Amino acid sequence: MRYSDMYHELTVRIIDLIMPNGYSYNSHGTNSQGNHYCSRDYGSSAPNQNSYHYSNSDGSYYYSNPNGSTYYNSGSGRANYTSPSGGGWTSNGGSRQSK
Repeated sequence: MRYSDMYHELTVRIIDLIMPNGYSYNSHGTNSQGNHYCSRDYGSSAPNQNSYHYSNSDGSYYYSNPNGSTYYNSGSGRANYTSPSGGGWTSNGGSRQSK
């Protein structure tokens, strides 16, 4: 298992822990290029009711979270997080800068 795959699975489990009110799957799967996606419905109590994430065979992944935040990781050191309020940070190889 690649590091990016392990990180992806860990992140999914963390999201499940911080949003324990349950969800149902809208759709999920893997396409012919090996890119995985998953769409979940967290119900009317979630700011982003239809959250989703995807991970690509190049190691990049993106999350649109039920709390309204988003997270993108390029798989090669770049990352971008946007909080529900619109703040957040960007990172390029380890150093974070606030938005």
